[in-house]
Amino acid sequence: MNPTDTGPIRLAILDCDSGFVQVLVNRVEGLGWPYRRLEAAPRVEEFVAMRVNALVVDLALLGPAAWDFLDRLSGEIPGLGVVVCTGRSTVAQRVRGLRMGADDWVSKPCHPEEVLARVQAVVRRRKQASGRNDEGPMVAAELEIRSDQFQAFAAGRSVDLTRREFEVLLLLAHAKGKVIQREEIYQSVWGYAMAHGDRSVDVFIRKVRQKLEAASPSWKYLHTHFGVGYRFDPEPLEPSGPPESSGSLEPSGSLEPGRLGDVQGGAREPARQEPARTAAGEPLADGGGDTAFNQLRASFT
Repeated sequence: MNPTDTGPIRLAILDCDSGFVQVLVNRVEGLGWPYRRLEAAPRVEEFVAMRVNALVVDLALLGPAAWDFLDRLSGEIPGLGVVVCTGRSTVAQRVRGLRMGADDWVSKPCHPEEVLARVQAVVRRRKQASGRNDEGPMVAAELEIRSDQFQAFAAGRSVDLTRREFEVLLLLAHAKGKVIQREEIYQSVWGYAMAHGDRSVDVFIRKVRQKLEAASPSWKYLHTHFGVGYRFDPEPLEPSGPPESSGSLEPSGSLEPGRLGDVQGGAREPARQEPARTAAGEPLADGGGDTAFNQLRASFT
C-alpha cells in the first residue's frame, strides 16, 4: 500500500485485543503512520486533542456507552474517518453504527491488511470531501453551506446538521439542480454499494429536509423524484395568507337600470319581476306562472 495516496494518516486504535492490535501496529509502523494505541475510551475532548484523522475501534470494548461515544465523536470531529472492527454483530447493530457516524464496519476475524486498506479508503473519501473547502461558502437562497465547518447556516444560525446529513446536502448542492440517484448518493456518502431495500438515503433526506424547513421556512430546497432520487434546487414557497378580495360588485352597463336594485340607505331594492309568458310569448293569466311551475314540478315527482 502507498500511504501517499491519501496524504498523512494519523491513526488511533481503540481495542483491547492485544494479539490483533500488535499485528496491526506492526503494519502501521511499516507504513510510517503516526498512531495512538488505546485500550480504554478517552473523553471526547481528549480525543479531539490527539489530532488524529482515522480511528479503528472495537465497539464491544465500550459496552453500552459505545453508541453515545460514536455519536459524540462524529459530531465533534466531522472529518474523522471511523472504521469499526469488532466481533460478531447483528444487521441492526451494523446499520445503527453506520447511521451514527461509522464509515465502515469489519467483522473479526479479519486480516490487518484489509483493515488498513479500509482506513485508507475512508481517509481518501474524507480528503475528497474536504477538497472543496478552499472554494468558500456556497450560498443558495437563504442557505449558506460551509464545507470548512461541515455545517449549513440560515440567517446566520446553524441548521445543526450531523456530519452525514451535511455530506448528503453538500453532494446534492454541488450537483446544481441535477437529479442524483439514491444508489449514487449512498455510494458517494457511505462509500460502498447500497444493499437492496436499504432506506438510509431516504431517512437522511427526510432529516435534512425537516431541518432546512425549520431553519428557512420560506424556501423549498430538496425535491423528490419518485423511483429515481433527489435534487437540490431552491424554490420560494408561496405565502399561505387569506385570498385577496375581488372588490365590490358593480352593475354591468348592459343591464337595464334598476335590475340589480338601487342601494338606498344600505338596503338593496328587489328587482322588478317580469310576468310569466307562454311559449308563444304571450303573458299568462294571473296564477298561470304558478300553475306552470306546479305542472313542471309534478313531472319530476
